[in-house]
Amino acid sequence: MELAHSLLLNEEALAQITEAKRPVFIFEWLRFLDKVLVAANKTDVKEKQKKLVEQLTGLISSSPGPPTRKLLAKNLAALYSIGDTFTVFQTLDKCNDIIKSKDDTAAYLPTKLAAVACVGAFYEKIGRMLGSSFPETVNNLLKSLKSAESQGRSEILMSLQKVLNGLGGAAASCHRDIYKNARSLLTDRSMAVRCAVAKCLLELQNEAVFMWTAELENVATLCFKALENSNYGVRVAVSKLLGTVMATALIPKQATVMRQNVKRATLEEVLELMATGFLRGGSGFLKSGGEMLKVGGSINREVRVGVTQAYVVFVTTMGGQWLERNFATFLSHVLDLVSHPRATQTHVEAVYSRRCVSFILRATVGSLLGEKAQIAAAKEICQAIGKQMKAVEAVVNDANSENKSGAADVAASQHVMVCALQELGSLVQSLNATASPLIQEPSIGLLETVTSVLLHPSMAARLAAAWCLRCVAVALPFQLTPFLDRCAERLNNLKTSPEAVSGYSFAMAALLGGVHQCPLGIPHAKGKMVVSIAEDLLRTAAQNSRLSLQRTQAGWLLLGALMTLGPSVVRYHLPKMLLLWRNVFPRSLKELEAEKARGDSFTWQVTLEGRAGALCAMRSFVAHCPELLTEDVIRKLMTPIECAMTMMSHIPSVIKAHGAHLKASAAMVRLRLYDILALLPPKTYEGSFNALLRELVAEFTLTDNSANTTTSLLRSLCHYDDSVLLGSWLQETDHKSIEDQLQPNSASGSGALEHDPSSIYLRIPAGEAVPGPLPLGVSVIDASVALFGVVFPHVSYKHRLQMLDHFAECVKQAKGVRQQAVQLNIFTAVLSALKGLAENKSTLGPEEVRKSALTLVMGALDNPNPILRCAAGEALGRMAQVVGEASFIARMAQYSFDKLKSARDVVSRTGHSLALGCLHRYVGGIGSGQHLKTSVSILLALAQDGTSPEVQTWSLHSLALIVDSSGPMYRGYVEPTLSLVLTLLLTVPPSHTEVHQCLGRCLGAIITTVGPELQGNGATISTIRSSCLVGCAITQDHSDSLVQAAAISCLQQLHMFAPRHVNLSSLVPSLCVHLCSSHLLLRRAAVACLRQLAQREASEVCEYAMSLAKNAGDKENSAINTNLFAPGAGSRRDAHCRHQGVNITETGLEGVLFGMLDRETDRKLCSDIHDTLGHMLSSLAVENLSHWLMLCKDVLAASSDMSTAAPLGGGKDEELEKKDEMDDDTMFTTLGEEDKSKPSVAPRWATRVFAADCLCRVIMLCENANKAHFDLALARSARLKNPKNDFLVLHLSDLIRMAFMAATDHSNQLRMAGLQALEDIIKKFASVPEPEFPGHVILEQYQANVGAALRPAFSQDTPSDITAKACQVCSTWIGSGVVSDLNDLRRVHNLLVSSLDKVQAGKGSSSQLYRESATTMEKLAVLKAWAEVYVVAMKIKKEAETKPKRVSKSTEEDEDDFGTVDELPPDSLITLVQPELPALSRLWLAVLKDYALLTLPAEFATQLPPDGVSIQFLCSPRPEEPIEHVTSCLQALHTLLDSPCARIHIAEDQLLGVELLSVLHRLLLTWDPPSVQLLVTGVVQQIVRAAQDYLQEKRNTLNEDDNEEKENPLALGEGGESGGLVPGKSLVFAAMELLMFILVRHMPRLSSKVSDSPSHIAAKSHLSEESARLVAATVNILSDLPSLCSPAGCMTVLPTILFLITRVLKETAVKSADNQVPPPVTAALQGIKTIVTLPTVKTDETQKQWTGLIRSTLASILEDSQHEASKPILDEISILTAIALFLWSASTEIIGVQSLQNGCMNRFRSALNSSDPWVQAKCYQLLLSVFQHTNRALSTPYIHSLAPIMVEKLKAVERSRPNNNLELLAVQEGIKVLETLVALGEEQNRVQLLALLVPTLISYLLNENAFASASTASKDLHEFALQNLMHIGPLYPHAFKTVMGAAPELKTRLETAVRASQASKAKAAARQPPPTVHSTPTIKLKTSFF
Repeated sequence: MELAHSLLLNEEALAQITEAKRPVFIFEWLRFLDKVLVAANKTDVKEKQKKLVEQLTGLISSSPGPPTRKLLAKNLAALYSIGDTFTVFQTLDKCNDIIKSKDDTAAYLPTKLAAVACVGAFYEKIGRMLGSSFPETVNNLLKSLKSAESQGRSEILMSLQKVLNGLGGAAASCHRDIYKNARSLLTDRSMAVRCAVAKCLLELQNEAVFMWTAELENVATLCFKALENSNYGVRVAVSKLLGTVMATALIPKQATVMRQNVKRATLEEVLELMATGFLRGGSGFLKSGGEMLKVGGSINREVRVGVTQAYVVFVTTMGGQWLERNFATFLSHVLDLVSHPRATQTHVEAVYSRRCVSFILRATVGSLLGEKAQIAAAKEICQAIGKQMKAVEAVVNDANSENKSGAADVAASQHVMVCALQELGSLVQSLNATASPLIQEPSIGLLETVTSVLLHPSMAARLAAAWCLRCVAVALPFQLTPFLDRCAERLNNLKTSPEAVSGYSFAMAALLGGVHQCPLGIPHAKGKMVVSIAEDLLRTAAQNSRLSLQRTQAGWLLLGALMTLGPSVVRYHLPKMLLLWRNVFPRSLKELEAEKARGDSFTWQVTLEGRAGALCAMRSFVAHCPELLTEDVIRKLMTPIECAMTMMSHIPSVIKAHGAHLKASAAMVRLRLYDILALLPPKTYEGSFNALLRELVAEFTLTDNSANTTTSLLRSLCHYDDSVLLGSWLQETDHKSIEDQLQPNSASGSGALEHDPSSIYLRIPAGEAVPGPLPLGVSVIDASVALFGVVFPHVSYKHRLQMLDHFAECVKQAKGVRQQAVQLNIFTAVLSALKGLAENKSTLGPEEVRKSALTLVMGALDNPNPILRCAAGEALGRMAQVVGEASFIARMAQYSFDKLKSARDVVSRTGHSLALGCLHRYVGGIGSGQHLKTSVSILLALAQDGTSPEVQTWSLHSLALIVDSSGPMYRGYVEPTLSLVLTLLLTVPPSHTEVHQCLGRCLGAIITTVGPELQGNGATISTIRSSCLVGCAITQDHSDSLVQAAAISCLQQLHMFAPRHVNLSSLVPSLCVHLCSSHLLLRRAAVACLRQLAQREASEVCEYAMSLAKNAGDKENSAINTNLFAPGAGSRRDAHCRHQGVNITETGLEGVLFGMLDRETDRKLCSDIHDTLGHMLSSLAVENLSHWLMLCKDVLAASSDMSTAAPLGGGKDEELEKKDEMDDDTMFTTLGEEDKSKPSVAPRWATRVFAADCLCRVIMLCENANKAHFDLALARSARLKNPKNDFLVLHLSDLIRMAFMAATDHSNQLRMAGLQALEDIIKKFASVPEPEFPGHVILEQYQANVGAALRPAFSQDTPSDITAKACQVCSTWIGSGVVSDLNDLRRVHNLLVSSLDKVQAGKGSSSQLYRESATTMEKLAVLKAWAEVYVVAMKIKKEAETKPKRVSKSTEEDEDDFGTVDELPPDSLITLVQPELPALSRLWLAVLKDYALLTLPAEFATQLPPDGVSIQFLCSPRPEEPIEHVTSCLQALHTLLDSPCARIHIAEDQLLGVELLSVLHRLLLTWDPPSVQLLVTGVVQQIVRAAQDYLQEKRNTLNEDDNEEKENPLALGEGGESGGLVPGKSLVFAAMELLMFILVRHMPRLSSKVSDSPSHIAAKSHLSEESARLVAATVNILSDLPSLCSPAGCMTVLPTILFLITRVLKETAVKSADNQVPPPVTAALQGIKTIVTLPTVKTDETQKQWTGLIRSTLASILEDSQHEASKPILDEISILTAIALFLWSASTEIIGVQSLQNGCMNRFRSALNSSDPWVQAKCYQLLLSVFQHTNRALSTPYIHSLAPIMVEKLKAVERSRPNNNLELLAVQEGIKVLETLVALGEEQNRVQLLALLVPTLISYLLNENAFASASTASKDLHEFALQNLMHIGPLYPHAFKTVMGAAPELKTRLETAVRASQASKAKAAARQPPPTVHSTPTIKLKTSFF
């Protein structure tokens, strides 16, 4: 393949390869040329042009295949447009000659087609140059058009289209000729030709004025004819032509109108013309649209569906603004369509017409109008409904309504109502909460209008009104309860009107069905209300025969709807329900027999309806309350159900007796029965299988049914992948809802609410906008088939055999169409049964059962109906799966092999090839491995059968199945398969799209099979890879969207396995273009691929997408430049054709995806768009902050469109200043002037919610990125260094603005998202300081905005969940400490006060709209918020109390400084909480009690502890609980234990403390985060402290009272006299368990169990900051525990505690660069001190043990942990501090133990000799404390041993003076020790001691010259020495003189220094004298332990 990559065709290489590979080589060269010509140097091209032209024209006559000829033509045209054009006419003539040639053989055809393609490409690319020659060319093409076959016709028409495109208006002279020749082909046999004509005429109408003036009617009629017997592709193309021509006729393009005086059509004329198509009969020709068609004759469905699409094209082309202006006219027109008698001749036709009209409205109003315009449209629809209803009421009220026409009008009006109400419902539902103005404006009267329709005489209209109400209630949940009440009231008032009973019960049922979509629900009592109404209706049904039927139906409908509220409501009414169900059916068989003879036809009708209703309510119960289905309840349900089954057999005789009109009611009973049985376990009705199966089989084999009704389930039971054979991919288009009408099975697409009223309350199936149950006849068969599948696996083999034989008999008996219908139903049932067997993992049965089944299936593999063949193949595969025996599979495969080898007919070849594919699919590669070779060879042969595209399609599809299922076993067949796929791709005509789709599937399957191998570089892999890439390129360039979609998924697979080899620079732009395709599947594929790419390479994807935008600017006339969204007529021509181009502007691909979210409704597509944007955001947002924030801001800005205040002026900084002056409510109401280039439809609410979520994600991503994002000073300095740096904190005003816009929107979801964003912003930025105003934080300036954003959430009508969220934000804001002024804080505080009032007011304050739990949620949120504020207030108060008081200034005036005024006085927050505390504490306690009561099992109710709640929650927090709940409970506990009463309570009852500790321990086992662990240690500390205080109190009282008694107060505490601790009762034990758990979690080496386990890897010794804090906290608590024990108890716990503390000390005392002491070390040292100085320990009994403990602890500290290379260096100072602690505090136990003494001395010695001055300094400090010890026996040995070393060290300083402060400090500390020794010495030794000190000090003095040049540290040493000498002299005058006298040189040095010092003092009299005596060291010890 590499050899093909050259500018000229490499002819040598071509000659060397085999014949078969040449086409691929040539194609690859043309592909390369296509890329390279554009980029090549013009001179290079011109040099080689002659040769290139020669090579390319040579290829024309080499019979190139379709893809090759397309590329060839493109390259030739490009070559001439880049190079010279001398020879272009010559080439053109050559092509024309080929076209004229008389050679009509099949072999010559490709050459002719290539010449035609070249002509088209020339004119498209360089048409104006060839102007003179075009008439001849066009004539030539038109002439050959007459004689060409279908491929030729298509190609010529495509070329003509290109000629027209290239020449524009210049080709006017040929327009008529082209029109005349082309129009007759619009009704061509070949669908591909029809499509090509439509596209050619679409191009023509751009310039040919006559098409939309004089010929307008003819064009319309032609289009209608073209739609007859059309396929989907034709319908799309023709509807586009028709719609566009109509739009052009209405608003012609400026240029064409200027040239000729044109009469424009009026809107009425255009619409009238379209209507004639919509209502058109067969092929009757219509002269004038004026006389609307006479009734009679059937409507052609294909024409109607096509015209429906054309209406949408027409409106879309006219644009959204046009629709806004003309909506009233348009609406009345489309509603007239559906009231026309021709549109509603039969019920099914009427439903079809309604669906078409609904489609027109949804596709236009739903996507072209923005939210404001949609609200206006909804008003318009409301008026239309009102007008219709008035007319209906007039007819109904007209008592002597003899006029037949009136009745007909009412009948017609029902369909208008259904369309209007459905659209109104859909509109409101899509607007969601933004629709609230519609309800709130009384002038619109939406509710009155809709409710009035509930009294319409027609059931369809009443149901539609009920459905519309459900939509309104779901969109605006605050209306749900009022609606229900209103309907209940009307129902009671109008009990005597049948319509009212029916209508209002429909409405109530619909509303109840909508509750599950409203998270806040409805009040519990509404369930009761519904039950009483329903009961009343059922009870009174018999009283009045005029109302019996309606009341019965209504009562059961309401009970069925009630069940959807779920078990919590239904549980209370279940006994009553069971009773009602039992009473509907006879009690015994005898009664059942007796009733047969009784009653008239009306009674029977009511009875049957009642029983159907009861069964329906039962089904609803079983479906919605599975938790209540106990065995007992099922048994009670079975009584009526069994009765119903028995009754089935009596019905035929009843119908015979009373008339056929009962058939429908009987069918309804059967439907309900089948439905409920399918939901119950089959075991429960085993006894009735025989009777039931008889019924089921009779049902779907149409035994008693003369109609040939077929089931609708077949398609869903067949495999999704087989859609290419069934054409069911139609379900995946944007036109699914209307295209369904044209599917072959009965009543397909005719779903309507009136077919089954119960669907009004059921959940809507995914992907449908309105529930559409199929007609009863079909539904019953569907239900019987589904139930058959459930029951079949539980039936005996004998019965299975009987049924299968019976099926074969039924098929044989039936003839013609009926046979097809019976067969279809039987096959669906068999498939359903086989699926059931597979799911139950059971087998089919013995040989005879298999044989019977096989005969049935094999017979259908040769059936002419493709759907049946498909089903048979599927059944065969499923059978192989459930039989699972190799021999059986082999037999089946062999049968198909034989058949395929001998058969010649298309039918059996397709059927049996699919059979092979299905066998492999269901048995997998392993089970069918031995047949693989044969299967593949047969299918490869069949795929080459060029005579039958159908055989090719089926065999390739099967091949793809085999490749898919064989996996790696297929590896050996990859090369031959690939070469076949490529050959076919290069030769099969593009019009055979199904073949190409299957080729695409094969290609994808092969790529998956080769998989990761594709990355390799071997020769074979490279060939395979390049073949795959060529295949992808061919399919990518195909004209069919599905083939393109297959290509994209192939490239996606390739990218997954071999990302380096997929060229993103060409793939991404093509995907971006597909985003605007008119084909849903292509858009889906493109987005799915982008999602995968964005996951790995988001930045590249965005870059390449932007390149598309840049190129668009260069190529002015390129399609890409079309602006999709531009409003107005400018872009009208292309706006509707989505695929004309993609609008990528500066917002890039992200912007396009956000735009798509507004238009797309497909769930999968939207979720992929969300993911793609999510991946892009994660990778790119932090780098391009401004860009992403702008994106979110632009989307969110749509929220503020609703308000219209003047835009904010001024620059950034001015704005900041203004903010303070502006009032809360005017903040941010608008954003800048209107930008004209914005899309005409503002982002819809769901997109805005997504944008708000993105905002929160951006904040989170920044948090993990860089500290500067949340630090203004850092950010500004980084920005100065590099202006490209961008940080979140710099966009704070935008963040707040966006959160504000979202939080104050109409949409509730958006308000939630906005409040969440606001909370995140407050949490993250609360502590960010404002660099310009020290002491202030950056968020302060946004107080007004936060207040304004929160206020609306506290209004009366806000839903509880939003108020709850707002409370959370309030408490976050108050607690964040941002606001420093009490008055400012009051704004937000007042909101909380108001909500607290609401809580206290209880129920009376507002009528209840939502479920009680919603109100509870709000109350709890308010109380939680107050609790959080209180915790913060207490914290501030506590901190203020522990801080030292500031010295107040002498006068008041000085207080203008910063810093004092703005700080909140410590008790200010408390003052805000104080007034509410009495109420709050009461409420808090009440909540705690309620919670405790709710969660405790009933039997413990008597033992309620007073503070049970947090514990209760912590005992069993579910893992999915948010961590906030756990932390707030722990904080609550902590705060609770702050209060003395709680502490006494927990200390008195020790078991309570133990229990609490064990709860906390359990909590730690499930919750890992350190934050939780820290809080837990806090609570443990509180518990231990409480116990300590309590014990101390007890000891004190004992000491005071009982001095004379002998009880030892020390023996108090755990452990008593014996020292034993009882687990489970001991607080100390429980605490140690918990603390040990935490320690081991962070320092696994502490536990021998953990560290010895094989899985343990030595953990990193460095603890994280959080871990260090945790370990410190645990050590602190550990060291407190001994104080809770008696002396004996201490001896029990101390070994463990001391072991742990010393281990922690040695593990964590690690030297750090900045000499910081880690928290665990500080804690350990503190702990050692606490324990060593314990007063209670030393009693006579324990003395010995204690001494041993102290000695061994010291020994273990001294024990040098081996210095391994890997271990960090130990911090000697901490170890020395510990040693010093022991020497100082436990001297008695240690004195005289030689080994310990030596160890300690060695440690000090090595520290003195350390090279680190810091260690030396600390060592001196510690030695000082040891030398000063009162017990001389301890200190003397140390002085003797260590003093000499010190003196030596200090003397040596003269030679190496200190260079820095640290070294200076070491010397100073040493001298201090020496001075202390002098002071300690006795008088007689003083002289010797001074003789050591004084010379040393004098040696530190510098002479004057040296002083001047010395370093700072050196000078400081001089000063220090001088000061000390001046101080020592007077202290010991006698000894000092003696020393000085002995050494005169010392004296001189000293005197010189003193003189110099005095001189400098005199010079700088202003300088204050240096501090005398010991200058305190500049660096203090961090913690003083002494």
